[in-house]
Amino acid sequence: MTSTSPPVEAAEYPLGVGRPPLHVADLPTPEEVFQVAKTGPKETVTKIMGPAMIALGLSIGSGEWLLGPQAIGSLGWTGVGFIITISIILQALYNMEIGRYVLATGEVPSLGFGRVPPGAYVGTVLAVGLFYLAFITGGWAASAGASFFTLVTGDIPTGNDLTTTRWIGVGLMGAVFAITLFGKKISRTLELLFWVLVLFILVTLFLAVLILTPPSAWLDGLVGMLRPALPPEGTEATTIGAVAGFAAMASGLNFVFMNYYRDKGYGMGSKTGYIPGLLARGEGQTEIAPVGTTFPETPENAARWRRWWFFLKLEMWAIFVPGAIIGMLMPGILVSHLSAESGVKPTVASMPTFVADQLRATGESSLFFGWALFIGFVILFKTQIVVFEMLTRNMVDALYGSSAGFRRLIAGDPRRFYYPFMIVLGITISIIIFRALPVALVQWAANMSNLAAMIFPFALMYLIGKLPRPARASWWSYLVLVLVALFFGFFFVNFAMDQLTGSPLVTF
Repeated sequence: MTSTSPPVEAAEYPLGVGRPPLHVADLPTPEEVFQVAKTGPKETVTKIMGPAMIALGLSIGSGEWLLGPQAIGSLGWTGVGFIITISIILQALYNMEIGRYVLATGEVPSLGFGRVPPGAYVGTVLAVGLFYLAFITGGWAASAGASFFTLVTGDIPTGNDLTTTRWIGVGLMGAVFAITLFGKKISRTLELLFWVLVLFILVTLFLAVLILTPPSAWLDGLVGMLRPALPPEGTEATTIGAVAGFAAMASGLNFVFMNYYRDKGYGMGSKTGYIPGLLARGEGQTEIAPVGTTFPETPENAARWRRWWFFLKLEMWAIFVPGAIIGMLMPGILVSHLSAESGVKPTVASMPTFVADQLRATGESSLFFGWALFIGFVILFKTQIVVFEMLTRNMVDALYGSSAGFRRLIAGDPRRFYYPFMIVLGITISIIIFRALPVALVQWAANMSNLAAMIFPFALMYLIGKLPRPARASWWSYLVLVLVALFFGFFFVNFAMDQLTGSPLVTF
């Protein structure tokens, strides 16, 4: 069998078309990257693991607090819960394959897609464009504003209050800007913040649901998540497609989240660099490499690759998947129980404050009412943090890696563009969020994520088949990517037909 891989001593590694060849260097060990003597349990938790907590910050957000519970509360668990479970598992497997490319090359996925024929940065433009098409609508910002309004006033926003909630959403974007100013790495700042927020959310959600709901509600939720079934008859394509797209993270657009593994220094990401906080000047930051680096095919590098691959698997299956399931199961149980008790179904308009409103209506203690308001705000605000930062980061990484002129313009310092662009982006989103209801905007974003899932798995197949042999994908990786495209693509086609013709292609 003839290998197309460059020889061990090669200084460059051609991969795809339209971008320069990758540099070649030995794969570092985790101990070298994270500056520890060993990678025991303590070092793994405190130094190595982290990006998955940012993923959970996005995961336990719009899908888990808005779209999923709204669908479960109005339609029931049957079929809906099983679709959520499939979505979470497929997204974890998809994340692994995206991570394969990032760890093996140190390049963020949007730049990698620019290597896919026909080249000419078509894949990069498409990656950035679809991400913006999904998330620039700002439903995450408007929803956080509605939660904050109710947290402060105790009132459910209606009528003219919606204007106030949107202005609050604008102000919260300013808070996100402030958060990104600090820390040597922006990604590390987010990791530390999300360790606190995600653990607080999961623990208090579990305790509140344990106290407020009967065992039968838990059984309904667990059976609904595990039992294969179709959604209830007459389910709208937009609703169920949004649930599928935003359970866990953002289906086909998850590749943007994997930029954090580059910044963390996973694998060859340690050779590329990271985006520092604005106030981190003088802390040894080096210029980000516009082109990635891969490793020669030696036994030593193959052994090191297996270690990095283990840590990525640990992140996905020990943090991301359990957290995503708990994050969807707990709100789903709570909303379905409250809906059944009161006879009130959650709607697109009422969902941001539905839990708090129903707890107050059913006479629960002010403690639980206050908790519901606060937890709703925290969930949606941390989603706002991740989405707003990723919108900015995605553009910066794409421009920086694609254009030498851009790098000269900013003198090799991505912060010169990152922060002014974040301000311009915030103004743009502020205008958009005054145009529609928050959950309607989130539904649109989720279905655009499903469109991305029809495209990027096939681009990823091209890339992961051309990596050095120790990192190269097996046959089952291609099967997983085909299943991702088919599953999420089915829901997008339904959504698109519903939007264009008023009738979905398939009705449940």
